[in-house]
Amino acid sequence: SNIFNTLMIVGCTAAIVPIGMNKGTLSKEIPLCILASIVLFICGNDVLINGAAENTISSSDGMLLLCFFAIFLGNGNGEEETKIKLMPVWKSGVFIAGGLAGLIYGGQFFVDGASGIARGLGVSESIIGLTLVAGGTSLPELATSVVAALKKNPEMAIGNVIGSNLFNIFFVLGCSATISPLNMKGITNADLGVLIGSCVLLYLFGLFIRKRTITRLEGIVMVLCYIAYM
Repeated sequence: SNIFNTLMIVGCTAAIVPIGMNKGTLSKEIPLCILASIVLFICGNDVLINGAAENTISSSDGMLLLCFFAIFLGNGNGEEETKIKLMPVWKSGVFIAGGLAGLIYGGQFFVDGASGIARGLGVSESIIGLTLVAGGTSLPELATSVVAALKKNPEMAIGNVIGSNLFNIFFVLGCSATISPLNMKGITNADLGVLIGSCVLLYLFGLFIRKRTITRLEGIVMVLCYIAYM
């Protein structure tokens, strides 16, 4: 999901409208994404690091990830917000409730249907997770980011992706592993390496060419990188 978020969602969005980012995003939040990916690489490499029989994200690893999540929540950059058009509170509430309902049920139908087809074709669960489920659960981020870019709120698009990535690793995996250890069977260091590399690529693209901006060309390169990974 994080690989899809970083390469496909940022890539597709930037290909439509170049994505600008504020100083805090480039100096704090994207490096934190890189750190999160490296922490996951370490937690998921018991065989390589400790000589264990299998790679598992243990309950203690999960608690560590939740500690990182608490640090992330406590370190908002507090920069001045962009002025946006206001709407009544009741209308905002209805839009949010309707949007969430659509995301939950639409995402569930998409993932269940795609996974059913894949299993019928004999595809392994790890491949299903890395492709169909990852893409399906990230469709809301794709829709949100593209709409934000079209409405001239590109920083919301990049914030949406970064927030989702940090939430996925620190909170979702943290909670899941704390409840029950997660076996990494089927997820290789190549996948984790691409995860780290995609975050580093996002940082470098934001740093060079047009500073703090993901250009259309860079967006297309990111999409091509995802296709190559697939």
